[in-house]
Amino acid sequence: MNWGNGAAMRWTVGLAWLVLATAAPSAGFADEHENAAGEKGEDADAHPKQTGGGKAHEPEHKPDLFHHTRDNTYFELPEFLGGATAELPAIWIGGYRFQITKLMVLQVVVGLLMLFVFGGLASRIRHGQPPRGAFWNFWEVIALFLRDNVVRPTIGTGHHDHGDEGHGGSHHGHGHADAAEAAHAHGGAETAGHPADKYLPYVWTVFFWVLFSNLLGAVPFLGSPTQHITVTGVLAACTFAMVLISGSRELGPVQFWVRLVPKMDVPAVMELPLFLLIWLIEILGLVVKHGVLAVRLFANILAGHTVIAVFLGFIAAAAAPDFPGGGVLYWLVVPSSIFGQVAIGLLELMVAFIQAYIFAFLSTLFIATAVHPH
Repeated sequence: MNWGNGAAMRWTVGLAWLVLATAAPSAGFADEHENAAGEKGEDADAHPKQTGGGKAHEPEHKPDLFHHTRDNTYFELPEFLGGATAELPAIWIGGYRFQITKLMVLQVVVGLLMLFVFGGLASRIRHGQPPRGAFWNFWEVIALFLRDNVVRPTIGTGHHDHGDEGHGGSHHGHGHADAAEAAHAHGGAETAGHPADKYLPYVWTVFFWVLFSNLLGAVPFLGSPTQHITVTGVLAACTFAMVLISGSRELGPVQFWVRLVPKMDVPAVMELPLFLLIWLIEILGLVVKHGVLAVRLFANILAGHTVIAVFLGFIAAAAAPDFPGGGVLYWLVVPSSIFGQVAIGLLELMVAFIQAYIFAFLSTLFIATAVHPH
């Protein structure tokens, strides 16, 4: 597997970029039940809650069935660890209170997992030898699949394969067929230096970042960072930035914006008004489709955890003393709810991979539309 020149550096930069970017929306988060420090430089512990006797105590948090879907300043520990809450600290930087939150910790965990997996994979293929072991082969197969079946065929070889006349004749396919054929030429041998490979570090990074974030939701008492709109919003913003940078680099900073509007065979008196109208529509569409990219991921991951919470609620309702039917219905509801939770949990594992693929594929598609003019 050829990772390309400088790919390791781009991986590191891309990973750090996403860690900082997706942590930023939560940086100033303060729990609704806490009072923020009122004066600059004041310690956060100066605002303890008071009991009736005037003694300070740690904030108490009621059990929350939707803790997977919220950003908080604490982690809920399982019952076998005492069932308490682990409070996250606040850091003072330059006189400003910087609250560490659950989402930020989970995203650091995602970054560390990616460094472990792909740092280990890179070290094993550094000398041109294939990695040994099912674990490392699993991740390599996914990376190669994205390269050979998503990035190279979708982006192709750039806008140059259109020729000087734009969409003419055999060039209408953006060179996708040629790219796909080149990617699998010589019996599947790798083709180094494919023009689309320069986008691989970003697509790989965003795919595995979303995948690992989704999979964290399957771990009890943790959660998925991607079920929070601020995280998916910044991920979509990163793709939006990549689209603007890639299009401007490929076509030029002026031509990228001009070529958002296709050539029109209309009378001269109508050309400018139509151009401006269509250009505004294209700009709006460019923003909206990246917004939808964020909402799609957020909604799909949130829905799975919400359904599981509903099934858990059935058990709690059936255990209530005033529940109709008494103990008979309780023993019917509990196993049915457990079966439903297991089934939804397995479905979520599949959804974790599907949503990561969709996000990476749409990101690639948006980049392709940017580097190929109308």
